Parts: sequence; C-alpha cells; structure tokens
Amino acid sequence: MSVSELKERHAVATETVNNLRDRLRHRRLQLLDTDVSKYSAAQGRSPVKFGATDLVCCRTLLGHTGKVYSLDWTPERNRIVSASQDGRLIVWNALTSQKTHTIKLPCAWVMTCAFSPNGQTVACGGLDSVCSIFSLSSTADKDGTVPVSRTLSGHRGYVSCCQYVPNEDAHLITSSGDQTCVLWDVTTGLKTSVFGGEFQSGHTGDVLSVSISGSNPNWFISGSCDTSACLWDTRAASRAARTFHGHEGDVNTVKFSPDGYRFGTGSDDGTCRLYDLRTGHQLQVYHQANGDGENLPVTSIAFSASGRLLFAGYANNSTCYVCDTLLGEVVLDLGELQDSHKNRISCLGMSADGSALCTGSWDSNLKIWAFGGHRRVI
Repeated sequence: MSVSELKERHAVATETVNNLRDRLRHRRLQLLDTDVSKYSAAQGRSPVKFGATDLVCCRTLLGHTGKVYSLDWTPERNRIVSASQDGRLIVWNALTSQKTHTIKLPCAWVMTCAFSPNGQTVACGGLDSVCSIFSLSSTADKDGTVPVSRTLSGHRGYVSCCQYVPNEDAHLITSSGDQTCVLWDVTTGLKTSVFGGEFQSGHTGDVLSVSISGSNPNWFISGSCDTSACLWDTRAASRAARTFHGHEGDVNTVKFSPDGYRFGTGSDDGTCRLYDLRTGHQLQVYHQANGDGENLPVTSIAFSASGRLLFAGYANNSTCYVCDTLLGEVVLDLGELQDSHKNRISCLGMSADGSALCTGSWDSNLKIWAFGGHRRVI
C-alpha cells in the first residue's frame, strides 16, 4: 500500500471518528434534560453569601523575584512549596510566613512543583523535560544549592505538571508536552507506566495538567491542548478509560473534587466545567462574571473542602472568581478584596483541611486567604 493510499485512508477514518463524536455529543445533549444549577434552583437552594470580611488575606509570602507559576501544600497544611521564574523553589511555613528552604534549580524555566505525602521531598519540572526530586534534609553547599536527589528523565517534551500519588512517597505522575503522562518509581527513577503516546490511545495534544483522585489513587485525570480531559486507570495504561469533551479551547487545569467522583476543568475558552465520572456527563458550565464578551483563559482551579465552592483564577489582573457549584453563580471575586494581587493569578491550592486557600501570581507574591473568625471553607 502506497503512502498516498495510507494518507487517504487515514483522512477517511479521521472524518468518520469526528462524525461519530459529533453524533455522540448531540445524543448526550438530547438526554441532558437539566443541569446541577437548574435542579438545585428547583429544590429551593440559595447561593452562598459572603460578607465584606468573611474571606480575608491573612498572609502575604514575599521572597520570589519572578512570576510564580506553581504551588503545593503539604498534607499537614502548614507548609507550602512554590516555583517561580526566578529559578527557585521556596518552602514556606504558612503559619509564620517564614521561608524554611530555598532551592536554586538547575533549570530556571520551571512550570510545576509538588510536595511528597510525607513532606520530606519536593519535585519540580519544566522546559528541561525532566522532573527533579530534592530532599529537604539534604545539606546545601556554600552557594545555597541543594543537590538533586533524583532525576526522572524520559519525556520528549516539557514537563507541565507533577503530582505525587496520595500516601505513596515512591510514586509520582507527570504530564508533558509530548502528549503523554508517566507514572514513575521515584526510588529507582524508572518509568512504571506510560499513558498515551505513539498509539492514539489518549491525548492528541500537549498534556497540561493532571489530578489524582483522593478516594481512589488508581484514577487520575489529565487535561490537554486537544480540548479534552481523559480519565486514566494506572492498572491499565493501554488507553484512557474515558474521554470527556465539551471545551472549545485548551484545557489548562483539571482538579478532582473532594469526593473523588467528580472533577472540574478550566480552559482557554473562558469556562470551567464540572463532570461526573460515574455517568460520563457534564454536570455544569461556569461562565465568567464580566459579561463583556471577552473569554479570558482559566489558569487554575481549586475546590473547597466540601466541593460546594470552586475557585478559578483567570488570565486577567488579579481575577479569581469563587463559584457556587450547585447554583452555577459567581459569588465573589478575590481580585476585588483588600490586599489582592496586582497581576494575574497563575496557580491556586487549597489546604488539606480546607481552612485556607493559597494563590500565586505574576506579581511574584503568594497570598493565603481564610475566613474571618473561626469559619471554614464549606
């Protein structure tokens, strides 16, 4: 069979797949007689109300000299690691705002960072296409450089996101611009499983984000430039267990809800969406509150401890909307509060107990937000 014949058959097969996908989407829309907000409104539910001092900025973490791109909390809620364009990882004490570790990176172009479940190591990755592991117990040299304890190399593109498997310090998942995700054995530095890649079993564009289920660590979600999100099972890496469509732009961020059966996405199309793993359906679309017709890309999302609130950072000066996931309404904008950021919010992270939200920004600062008094994020 000649090359031209193969190309022709490939084009026909691609068109067939796209037609089937469109038919499936239309059929889903026909069966979707309501959404979460309509059902909640019919049940008489009212949106969450915020007073002027209910959510306040209680800490500002100063120390980076470049744009902050990523952050992560430890499970015990009192420490944060952040990665910045200044080429450094900083570990913070969230209660005192003090820096406990400053790590100079081999490659300044860092895009992601993560804490291990035991809080003893941190991981980061970026345009150098590797994931570097640092032990916080290692002694720095006279220049303040902490040696790399393990390098996870094997991706053929930039490392966009990394996350440790919950309660497993020896396993970590990375996503990459090479259209794959990889499960690593941190102890040996070897790949355990590769998700996607040469065979069209997953994404067809750069993978930008991953999120691992807290209720079932074998499940994780990935978001990609191909406008889709995929559900993967680490026990069966041959192909995605399910693919979720709906967005019309790059899926920049994905996040499991606390119950582990739903997940949220944020996209360049300016919307956040909520999906259900059990039905495979889209439950709700969350639109921007500006109403001026401009779709600002969503950069990062986070859920409150109960999943009732969805925090979404946008590619606009300090905009971070708080959405009521039941009613589908924007109930607050952190950018309008006192002591808000002066530039776009690039990353979000909720503490393990849901008592505080940390935001990282291109203004080189991180801020910790909490409810006034003794209230918790619901």
